[in-house]
Amino acid sequence: MNTGHVAVVDLGFGDAGKGTVVDWLCATRPVPAVIRFNGGAQAGHNVVTADGRSHTFAQFGSGTLRGVPTFLSRFMVFDPLALTAEAEHLTALGVPDPYALLTVDRDALVATPYHQAVNRARELARGAARHGSCGMGVGETVAHSLDHPDAAIRAGDLFAPALLRRKLSALRSWADAASASLAAVDAPPVEACLEAYVAVAALLRLADGSDLDALLRAGGCVFEGAQGVLLDEWRGFHPYTTWSTTTFDNVAALTPDFYRLGVLRCFTTRHGAGPLVTEDAHLTATLVDPHNHTGPWQGAFRVGHFDAVAHRYAIEVCGGVDGLALSHVDVAEVTPGLRICRAYSDGVDRLVPGPHRDLDHQAALTARLAGAAPRLDAEAPTDWIAAVEGAAGAPVVLASHGPTAADKTVRRPVGLSA
Repeated sequence: MNTGHVAVVDLGFGDAGKGTVVDWLCATRPVPAVIRFNGGAQAGHNVVTADGRSHTFAQFGSGTLRGVPTFLSRFMVFDPLALTAEAEHLTALGVPDPYALLTVDRDALVATPYHQAVNRARELARGAARHGSCGMGVGETVAHSLDHPDAAIRAGDLFAPALLRRKLSALRSWADAASASLAAVDAPPVEACLEAYVAVAALLRLADGSDLDALLRAGGCVFEGAQGVLLDEWRGFHPYTTWSTTTFDNVAALTPDFYRLGVLRCFTTRHGAGPLVTEDAHLTATLVDPHNHTGPWQGAFRVGHFDAVAHRYAIEVCGGVDGLALSHVDVAEVTPGLRICRAYSDGVDRLVPGPHRDLDHQAALTARLAGAAPRLDAEAPTDWIAAVEGAAGAPVVLASHGPTAADKTVRRPVGLSA
C-alpha cells in the first residue's frame, strides 16, 4: 500500500534536529498533517524560516509556520497551559489562528500543574542521583495514570467542567499528600486551573480514532517524534530515560506502512544526567548550542564525538531505518578534532538489545556504559556523510548544512519504505 507517510525519529538522546527535518518535509511536499506520536510539552524542536522567523515547537507540529495542521495523537501528553504560551508566540510570528491548525485526540492524557509540581519535587529529592527530568510533569502524568487510571484527565474531559473539577481536586489532594515525603508542592488553586482549562477547551477541536483513520487513508502525513531512541522508556539506558516510547512503535500502532527516517547529528549530545561514553569537555565548551542551555531541571548540555556504537544500537532496537537525516554537517566540517567512535576501549562494538520491557537488562547496560571509554578514529573524516553511513550502517538520504529548509541537500529520495 502506498501511503507516503514519513516518520521522523531521533536516533540519539534528542536534540538532533527533528524539527528542522519536519519543516523541510512540509516545505517540499503536500502534507495533510503533522502527527505527534509521543512525548509532550517538554519537546523543543527548533525551526528557522528563510525570512528569519524562529520558533521552538513543543506541542504544535514543526510544519505550523507553513500552515500545515497538527494532530496530537492519543500517545501525546497534552499540556493545555503550555499550549497557550506556544500559541501566543506563533501568533506573534504571523500564524493567524494557531488553534485552527490543531486537533487533539480526546484520549490524550493531560498534564497539569500538580503533575509538574510533584515531578519537580521528586527530582529535587533525588539529590545527586537526579535523572535529568525536564520538569514538565510528563512522566509523572503517565505514572499517575497507570496507578490511578480512573482519575487520569483526558483531553475529552476538558469539555466536562463538573468531571474536570472532581479530577483536578483529586489531583491536588494527591499532590499535597506527596509533599509530605517530598518538598512543598507549589501549584495553583483548583478553580484557577479549571477556569484556564475551560478557556482552552473553547478553542480546541477534538477527534477520535475514526478521524485519525480518515486522515491516514488520505496519505502523506509526517509523524514527528519527540526526544530520542536512547531515552526510550523500554530501550533507553535506565533509569536515565523518559516515560515515553520514542521508537517507531507508536507509529506502527497507528499505521502499518510508513517510511522510517532516523535523525542524527555528526556529533553525539545529551541533555542532563546519564551515560555519554564519547563526552569531551573541549567539544562541550566549543560546540555551544544556542537552543540548548543548562537548565534547572534537565541539567547541562553535553557534547561528545559521534558514538556509532550507541547509534547502531538505536537503529537496531527501533526496527531499522529506511534512511538517515544527518544534521550539523556544516559544524562538523569546521570542528578540528571531532571524530567517530566505532567501538569502546574494551573492544565492544555492539550493545546487545534485551527482551522488550526488561528494565534490569537496560540498567545493566547503563552500568556497563558508566565504565566504558571511547576508542576514537585516529583522524577526523574527510567526508562526514560517507563516514556516518559506514559507521551507522544506513544511507544518509538528507544532509543538513544549516537551520533552514534551504540548507538541506537531498542525496536519495525520501519516500516509501520497501
